[in-house]
Parts: sequence; structure tokens; C-alpha cells
Amino acid sequence: MVLATELARLREKASFSLSELADKTAYDRTHLYRLETGEKLGSPAVMAALDQTYGTGKHLADLWELARDDVFRDKYKRFMELEKRASVWQQYAIGAIPGLLQTESYAREMLGFVYAEDEDELEVQLAARMARQERLHGEGRLNVRAILDESVLRRPMKDASAWHQQLRHLLRTAEFPNVTVQVLPYSAGLHHLLGTSLTVLWFPDGTSVAYNETNMTAELFEEPADVERLKLSYDLLRDSALPPRESVALIRNILEAGTSCESRPST
Repeated sequence: MVLATELARLREKASFSLSELADKTAYDRTHLYRLETGEKLGSPAVMAALDQTYGTGKHLADLWELARDDVFRDKYKRFMELEKRASVWQQYAIGAIPGLLQTESYAREMLGFVYAEDEDELEVQLAARMARQERLHGEGRLNVRAILDESVLRRPMKDASAWHQQLRHLLRTAEFPNVTVQVLPYSAGLHHLLGTSLTVLWFPDGTSVAYNETNMTAELFEEPADVERLKLSYDLLRDSALPPRESVALIRNILEAGTSCESRPST
């Protein structure tokens, strides 16, 4: 990894031991060692501290951005390959409606933030996302269990009519026998997955993997102990979520409130 190599090079050039560097940056020497070996990616904060220590401007911060993107793509590609083999898909979604439950308009707006300057790539990614939804139908269809944070339902699209179409699509999909949608209401309060999306994939042989994602990082867990810990996290959230029937009622209420406001004559 370029970032890890550069971290080791800069420390050698500065003639710092790991202990000396730890004192200068206030980061543990073991953590710094793992950054230099590529075992850990680190964070923007530690890169800023190292840039300041070495007098390298934003050099390491920029390398971290590139490394993060590479790691994210590799892990996401692996996750997509595993999803094709999965028989059960569980997700807790915090930022947006999950891709398997999105309309094309919703997916286009979401992907547009990433591929705003590359229309061709946007179309490729959009087609790939829509194709994933074929797993919801036919023989060997995927069993989907989605927990949506209430914030997902309170964050509309730019186009109100497209947003209402998305909510209707969500309601229709929730009627599929292989799809269960639940809402984690604001009233559930704080929890240990706050700010984190979690997906658990189950395979026909009973094994499973977990994919943990924030707006800055993504981690694919395949070790049984790690997966079990995250599966428990999902189960605890499900215990706090509204039952499926109440969840559907809440989505319908949000839809009806939105369409009512849209149709109300202006004064």
C-alpha cells in the first residue's frame, strides 16, 4: 500500500522511533506501527497529526483519501460477489433506502452525487443496482429483512412526486412474502450502531458474513467471532424496531402526509 510505505519512509527520514512519534502525535505506538504495515488504514485525524509532525502539508491526508477509496471499492466488490450467493439478506439502513428497495429515480439521485461528472459510469452503476433487484423474484429468491432508521423516511428526494413514488414502491415491496420491512423509530433512542449501516448475508450452508459501513469507512467481516458480534447488534436493533405492520403504517402515514401537503392549494 502506497500510504503505508510513505508513512514508514517519512518516519525513517525524520529518524523518529515509534515511541518518539507516539509522543509527538499523541497516538499509540502500536497503532502507528499498524498504519506503517498496512494492517490499519487509520483516520483523517491521525493523518493530519502526522502531516503536521512531518511538515508535509496535506500529503498524507490526500494519500489516505486515495487509499480509503481503493479499500472501499475492493471490499464492496467482494461484498457484491457474496450477495449473489446469499439466501438471506438483513440490513439496518441509516442514510438511505437500501439499494434492493430503491426505485430507479431514487437510485439515480443517490448515484448522481458520486458520478455527477461521468454520465456513462452513472448509467452503468444504475443498471447494476437495478439488476440486483432481480434477486427479489423467481426461483431462489432472496429473503430480505430490512430495518430502516426513521431518518431514512424523513429525508425526501428533490422531486416530491418521485419521493412519493419511492414510498409507494417501498410499501408494495413490503408486501412480498420474502420481504420484511421494519422501522427503527426515533423513540428507540441512542444505540451502539448509531451512524453505522450494517448488512448481514446468510448462505444456504448456514454461514454468514457482515458488512459494516459509515460515510467514511467500510469493513467486510468474515471471521465467525466478528460476524456473531454484529449479528447480535442487528438482533438488538430488531428488538427495538416497530413490528412490520406498524412499520408499514408509519410509512403510509408519511406518504399520505406528504401527498396531502403537495395537493393543498397555496394561499
